[in-house]
Amino acid sequence: MVTKIAWGGLVVALSLVSFASPAAKSCDELKSEIAAKLDAKGVKAYSLEALGKDEVKDQTVVGSCDGGSKRIVYSRSGKPAPATPPPGN
Repeated sequence: MVTKIAWGGLVVALSLVSFASPAAKSCDELKSEIAAKLDAKGVKAYSLEALGKDEVKDQTVVGSCDGGSKRIVYSRSGKPAPATPPPGN
């Protein structure tokens, strides 16, 4: 079982990586990269969604895309995340 501290560390680590170059990534590309990192860490039940920056309320933001106009938000869910195809497919 992953502790709250581990989840917090994971979210912070993803945020630092994801905000590095928001203009260079499409939302689908960034979501795929974040999903791959979460999957590699063994995270099973989560969702990632791209929202307009004005639509984000109290969600956990883990990335920025489309030139900074959208945010990738992370949430834990009761079901496993859908399989994401590798970039370029």
